[in-house]
Amino acid sequence: MKLHELSLKEQLNGLKEGSFSSTELTQHYLDRISSFDKSLNSFITVTEELALEQAKESDKRYKSNKALPLDGIPIAHKDIFCTEDILTTCGSKMLSNFKAPYSSTVVNNLSSDGVVVLGKTNMDEFAMGSSNETSFFGPVKNPWNKEYVPGGSSGGSAACVSAQLASAATATDTGGSIRQPAALCGLTGIKPTYGRVSRYGMIAFASSLDQGGVLARSAEDSAILLESMSGHDPKDSTSLNEDVPNFLGNIDSPIKGMKIGLPKEFFEKDLPNHVESSTKEAIETYKNLGAEIHEISLPNVDLSLPVYYIIAPAECSANLSRYDGVRYGYRCEDPKDIEDLYMRTREEGFGSEVKRRILIGTYALSAGYYDAYYLKAQKCRRLVANDFTEAFKSVDLILSPTTPDTSFKAGEKSDDPIEMYLQDIFTIPANLAGLPGISFPCGNHEGLPLGVQLVGNSLKEAQLFQAAHQFQEATDWHKNLPEVK
Repeated sequence: MKLHELSLKEQLNGLKEGSFSSTELTQHYLDRISSFDKSLNSFITVTEELALEQAKESDKRYKSNKALPLDGIPIAHKDIFCTEDILTTCGSKMLSNFKAPYSSTVVNNLSSDGVVVLGKTNMDEFAMGSSNETSFFGPVKNPWNKEYVPGGSSGGSAACVSAQLASAATATDTGGSIRQPAALCGLTGIKPTYGRVSRYGMIAFASSLDQGGVLARSAEDSAILLESMSGHDPKDSTSLNEDVPNFLGNIDSPIKGMKIGLPKEFFEKDLPNHVESSTKEAIETYKNLGAEIHEISLPNVDLSLPVYYIIAPAECSANLSRYDGVRYGYRCEDPKDIEDLYMRTREEGFGSEVKRRILIGTYALSAGYYDAYYLKAQKCRRLVANDFTEAFKSVDLILSPTTPDTSFKAGEKSDDPIEMYLQDIFTIPANLAGLPGISFPCGNHEGLPLGVQLVGNSLKEAQLFQAAHQFQEATDWHKNLPEVK
């Protein structure tokens, strides 16, 4: 078996046993990136020199029996996580020359456990998009079919892991940006409970919704990486002061008797036959594994999409006001005065989707409309969260499709923002409620993967990993990977 075909866990075991070195593994991935990424565009920056240097240090630790928990594993970081002295662009012209003066907590946590950083992955500009077509550095292609999108905003992370250009990758999820590309690229993607992973050094889009997570090939690999990333961080006021459990502790335990809820509001929607049938097959798999299936109701869940697209743009409007051409990032040439500096810097530095959301958000926060839009959206958000609280009194997990369909062709939805926003219809509710969600492969239609989603109660990531892993022990969908040329 080739090195890139091994799971992250198998690679760790191989490194420990001395079957291969981290330098060999890292060089293997760098060679694959060099050979295949030109056609995928999944990386913005490849840190070849740094990666080989880190791999060499890992090999030294293995030889002296001082190996760290993830020593020598080559991963990629979404280009939204600050990395000291390395380009951190957020997929935007605004930050196209920005080298971060410090590293995010996520990057530091993983580095202190010995990972090797292959580079920074492409993404929708400032994480705004569902197709990875809004990046200043060009669109990312889906490795399953390059005419199709990989999903967004973490499309670069998803494409590089799906194409086996990295063992796994970090990602972020504001309204589905881990789970949606996981579904469209045939991967496992976990968005943990809000506050489980520090947001320090993770460039902000919508602060009350953003959460860092993982894209990997299996639930088991995702659990290994998320455990390293998680933990309380005093530098982040939203970080939860909770112990990080051993996410692998119960992953092999049977799920007999586990109660899984099916929200009738999701299953009443007009789903394509292949989405409906693959989701039903996933439900049957869980029944065969001994899970109890219950119909539940989330009566306010249909408010999620409009609520999200008021709150997220409002927070983005506030967060992106810092990009003014004065302190860092892009600056227009020869401004006439301070007003011209602000206006032309933002006009030239931001793409159209980012501008659209800033305008929507600024309008929603303006004096005459704050109560009518933003305040009302926050009240509706509470109704959505309360529905989940009520549902988890009777079930352990909630199951739904991850996306309304398989991937779509590049350019197909670019001129219709509403149609693009509807891609997140199943994923957004978990972000509004701050709950953990995981997507994993459950089928394939016309050569494109399909995903199913489980949402858990707050801080129940271990239960999500257990349920997803048991599904993957019973099926082979997660083992199917595209043939990259």
